[in-house]
Amino acid sequence: QVQLVEDGGGLVQAGGSLRLSCAASGSTFIIAAIGWYRQAPGQQRELVASITSTGTTTYVDAVKGRFTISRDNAKNTVYLQMNSLKPEDTAVYYCNAYTMNYVYYWGQGTQVTVSS
Repeated sequence: QVQLVEDGGGLVQAGGSLRLSCAASGSTFIIAAIGWYRQAPGQQRELVASITSTGTTTYVDAVKGRFTISRDNAKNTVYLQMNSLKPEDTAVYYCNAYTMNYVYYWGQGTQVTVSS
């Protein structure tokens, strides 16, 4: 079992920055990758960025150059630094852990609202 707790959402003006954190606990040694997803009202949940246990990162085109995903292994925490935020980044952001036994775990989500 893996537990995920997100933090760092909030309200920010367009052009501003936020940093989300995802703290993992439990059987963290089985985590193969952690991703940040987001879901806007009426939209499907989409993968925004991910980082593997070896440090490989991926980003959706809409956030490339603005968002950075990173990890602190000592703290079992993954971060999503979001810069140059746009109103279209407004969504609930979810942390997801994909494990080596092909199981997905989700955090509770954190709201990010970007005002224009």
